[in-house]
Amino acid sequence: MKPNRVLDSRRFIASCFVFIVFLCILASINEIRFDSLLKLGECALSRTPYHNASVQESHHISTTPPVSSSSDDIRILLGILTLPDHYHKRHFLRLIYGTQSTVGARIDVKFVFCNLTKEDQKVLVALEIMRYDDIIILNCQENMNKGKTYTYFSSLPDMLLNDTNVPYPPYHYVMKGDDDVYFRLQSLADSLIPLPRQDLYYGYVIPCPSMDPFVHYMSGMGYLISWDIVEWLKDSDIPKKHLQGPEDKVFGEWLRDGHRGKNRYNAKWSMYNYPEPPTRCTHELWPDTIAVHLLKTQEKWIRTLNYFNVTKDLKPSKLYHIP
Repeated sequence: MKPNRVLDSRRFIASCFVFIVFLCILASINEIRFDSLLKLGECALSRTPYHNASVQESHHISTTPPVSSSSDDIRILLGILTLPDHYHKRHFLRLIYGTQSTVGARIDVKFVFCNLTKEDQKVLVALEIMRYDDIIILNCQENMNKGKTYTYFSSLPDMLLNDTNVPYPPYHYVMKGDDDVYFRLQSLADSLIPLPRQDLYYGYVIPCPSMDPFVHYMSGMGYLISWDIVEWLKDSDIPKKHLQGPEDKVFGEWLRDGHRGKNRYNAKWSMYNYPEPPTRCTHELWPDTIAVHLLKTQEKWIRTLNYFNVTKDLKPSKLYHIP
C-alpha cells in the first residue's frame, strides 16, 4: 500500500503544479488583453475633442464655412461695421454668410465696432467671441462719420502682422460694408479674381447716375481696397488731418489727395439699393448681383433671400417639413 500512496501523492503534486502553471498563463493572457483594452481606450479618447485642449481648440467655427483653399486663392477681409448692441442682427448675418461658400477665394467676415461701454456688452460680446471668433473691437468711441472707418482700416496692419504664422499680405483686399447690405460672396470673389492686387479701389460709384469711378467716390454700402492702400492709410498723415464728414466721401478724398487707387473698378449695377422705393440708386433684383443695399426691414431681407433661393441646398429630412 505504501508504494500506491507515494504514487498518488506525486500525482497530486504534479496536478497541482500543472494547475498553478495554467493559472499563471491565464493571468498573463488576461493582463495582455486588459493592457490592450486600456491602450485602445486611450487611443479612442485621444481622438475626441474633449480629451485635451489642443484638439478642442482645433474646432474653429467661422462665419464663413470652411472651404478647400490654395495659395492661389485671393484672401478677402469683409468688415461689417455695426454696433455692440446689435446682437440679433449679428446672429442673423451669421446665418446669411455662414451658409455661403466660395471657390477661388477665402473671405473672412468680421463684425467691427468701437470699445464696449456697458457691463452687459462685456459679457455678451465676450461670449460671442468665444463662440464665433468673428468680432473686431476698435479702440475708439462709437461713431459713424468721425473716424471709425479710418480706425478700422489703419488698425489692421498692427492687428494682423504681429502673427508670424500669417502670410504677407494677410489679405489681398479689405472691404468695409454696412450691416444692411446682402453680399453674395461668390459673386464678389468672381469680380475680384481678374482685377489688380495693388492700388485697387472698388465699389459703387457715387453719384448714382455716374459710371466713372475716377470722378467722385465709392458708396459707403461697401467699398474695397487692396492691402497696400491699407498700409498707406496707417502711415499717411493725409487721413489724420481730415477725419470728420460723410465717411465714404471723406475716404474718396483721402485717396485723391494721396494719389492712391489708380486702379478703380465700378461694380455698378451688380451693386445697388433695394428696389423700393425707386430712386436713381435703385435697381430691380437680378441674377448678376454682388450686393443689395438698404435692407432695413425683415420683409426686404426675406424678399431678397427668396429671390436668390438661398435655401435651395436644404437637405430633406424626416425631422422637418418645409413646403
